[in-house]
Amino acid sequence: MFKRTLGRSGIEVSALGIGGWAIGGPWHDAETGEPFGWGEVDDKQSIAAIHCALDAGINFIDTSDNYGAGHSERVIGHALQGRRSDVILATKFGFMTNEETKEATGENASRAYIRRACEASLVRLRTNYIDLYQFHLGDYPEHLAHEVLEVLEELAAEGKIRSFGWSTDLPSRALLFAKSKHCTAIQHELNLFRDNDDMLEICERHELASINRGPLAMGLLTGKYAADATVGDAKDIRRRNNLDWLIYFKDGVPSPDMTDRLQAMREILTSNGRTLAQGALAWLWAKSPHAVPIPGFRTVSQVTENAKAMDFGPLTPDEMRQIEQLMLQRQ
Repeated sequence: MFKRTLGRSGIEVSALGIGGWAIGGPWHDAETGEPFGWGEVDDKQSIAAIHCALDAGINFIDTSDNYGAGHSERVIGHALQGRRSDVILATKFGFMTNEETKEATGENASRAYIRRACEASLVRLRTNYIDLYQFHLGDYPEHLAHEVLEVLEELAAEGKIRSFGWSTDLPSRALLFAKSKHCTAIQHELNLFRDNDDMLEICERHELASINRGPLAMGLLTGKYAADATVGDAKDIRRRNNLDWLIYFKDGVPSPDMTDRLQAMREILTSNGRTLAQGALAWLWAKSPHAVPIPGFRTVSQVTENAKAMDFGPLTPDEMRQIEQLMLQRQ
């Protein structure tokens, strides 16, 4: 099985993880009503997909306490009964939610809140320790983050967590955490359309795992969406919302520039029998030996296809050079 080390923790993980945002179900902003989930979910299907991942050799699961206002953690905790020791479990904190009303109620990174959040995640996940506990407020002020580090080191000393990291796309924040004893990972966006050499350099220099959020660009890198087609229906909330950070789709239509680039790279990505999704994951592994992509999932078929990518492994150096040349031509 294709494996990697979770930063300087020495913890061994499968080179591919699974991300638990989509299985959390709906939740929304308490003030504006803005939806944050991916629509309704089938918990039985989610649990079957998690079991499929474990059976395929995937042992790294990432989620957050705010996904579905805690529902994602509860589903994962249920799915891992009897198999917890087989899994490296990661979750996040910082966004407050009301589990009963499914509302997002704000942000909090105080010492007392972090401790409460950790205890609540342990209960929902049905475990007595978290392998990787990640700070979820990506743009949190640097001058306030030292207290967050102190609490995380305390939790590690108490055995509540084994290691920690920051989910952020800002290199300065990553550097702030990088020197702390039990920091072992930085989670950030990375895919063929959103490169991040600065963050990869930090992870490699400080022996941190690069946990790759959005490795399939919200499904655009699977080839599932035609260039001029409106995706899904009104229930496809994420791809149809014109949010500032949503660069892959606008008004539910895939980015023309990105679909054009994907078409140009298709032959290379699908070499040796890979699907497009498997090729996109292979690019990440070739990009850095520290990369651990965590594609989201909702179904067994999605997990099965992504897990198969580990059989192929990274793209070759020559394939990476070809892709780089194609990208330069389309800048």
